[in-house]
Amino acid sequence: MSSTRDVDVVVIGAGQGGLSTAHHLARLGFEPENGFVVLDGDDGPGGAWRHRWPSLTIGTTHRVHDLPGMPFPGRGEQPAAEAVPAYFAAYERRFDLPVHRPVRVTAVRREGEGFLVETSDGDWRARAVVNATGTWTRPFVPRYPGQDTFRGRQLHTVDYRSAAEFAGQSVVVVGGGASAVQLLAEISEVATTTWVTRRPPVWREGPFDEDAGREAVARVAAAVREGRSPGSVVGNTGLVVTPWISGARDRGVLTRLPVFDRITPDGVAWDDGRSVHADTILWATGFRAAVAHLAPLHLRAPGGAIPVDGTRVVGEARLHLVGYGPTASTIGANRGGRAAAVDLARQLLPARAAA
Repeated sequence: MSSTRDVDVVVIGAGQGGLSTAHHLARLGFEPENGFVVLDGDDGPGGAWRHRWPSLTIGTTHRVHDLPGMPFPGRGEQPAAEAVPAYFAAYERRFDLPVHRPVRVTAVRREGEGFLVETSDGDWRARAVVNATGTWTRPFVPRYPGQDTFRGRQLHTVDYRSAAEFAGQSVVVVGGGASAVQLLAEISEVATTTWVTRRPPVWREGPFDEDAGREAVARVAAAVREGRSPGSVVGNTGLVVTPWISGARDRGVLTRLPVFDRITPDGVAWDDGRSVHADTILWATGFRAAVAHLAPLHLRAPGGAIPVDGTRVVGEARLHLVGYGPTASTIGANRGGRAAAVDLARQLLPARAAA
């Protein structure tokens, strides 16, 4: 389709943040299709959840929070990659959300007081944009000397499917987040593992309660308001000790080494003379925000991040990022979607009614 379509709000992404935003936009009076649309790059519902590894169950996730207005019915042993997409699909149907897919957004540009959203399925002219693209499509792998000489296999978390493929191998797991720890525990059942992290892990033995959550969100929010990188979630919360983490610690699996200095053809090595043989290096090193399509707007601060106050981009009254910085969690995305919708309703609906 080549013609440009006009709409009040374009929501980019149909994961937790995008669906929450869409739900609240509809409840606040934006009409589906004419008032708002959701553009999703995937060919089916589920957001990043549809790409998770099969061994990740509902019981081993941090938590799948309910979307607004519809409880999540998933059970502990269900694969997350099946249960959550089914839930998202039912949610889209129940609330008749105007999700267009697969539609890949290639660029967002300023046009008058609004934006031109360029996509693989034609362009949209929008008075406001809510970006909810998450991070899953931008896996991060750091660079180390000798990386290209390694004769074994290197893969990122996004490529992981099953511990069985590493049976009998020597596997180096790099990363200090929750995914790294979970995959390390799984792989250690069938392989020899070495865990390396940049910093010593911080274990949270007690429950991660609301006060701790608010403190972590406040630290992230302060960082993104100033245009600084918000850092990882674990960096702000610590690793919560669940029963399966306790089991892995009891087996001696979670003894970490500082990150190596270089990669050799047969493994990894440190400048102090230590070395570890490796058949595989698993990079559980996180993700970066998927915001390349926003590059024409020149939003980044000198520190490299996009300054955001809550969900609103600083200096851009009609541009919101949901699932970024303080809203980069399932519950945070829920809250961020509501906040973005409320703000845009305040700005756009009175003006539309008066026009």
